[in-house]
Amino acid sequence: MKTYLFGSQVTINTESTQNWYAAFTGWDCDCAYCHNFISLAKRRQLPRQVLAVLDELGIPAEKATYVCQLYPNEDGQLYQFSYRLAGTILSPSPTEELGRCGHEPYPFGAPGFPEPHFDLDFCLTLPWVLDEPAS
Repeated sequence: MKTYLFGSQVTINTESTQNWYAAFTGWDCDCAYCHNFISLAKRRQLPRQVLAVLDELGIPAEKATYVCQLYPNEDGQLYQFSYRLAGTILSPSPTEELGRCGHEPYPFGAPGFPEPHFDLDFCLTLPWVLDEPAS
């Protein structure tokens, strides 16, 4: 499928992408920050624009291939998180306000992902929803 994601023209192999996610158990970091992100994703409390793209691609929000809490700010916790897609970036675009298509260099988030691939990257402030404090 040829489409535009956050200003980048891309081709996406939705079947290969969905097959990989069907077998993927999800991000497995045990820190409270990652648990907070996964909790938000499972509750579908990510921004609606993020959920709409993931739903269209058939990717469960809780199965991010990369998650990192960067720092707290006055509105919550700033997170960087990604989802890998089978396909190619045909024409990149500068970073959009919400997300971008690129290549996440972290090597452990998507083992065995089909080639070629790229990542749908987000850098957003998200609320803290866990009973335990941020550490």
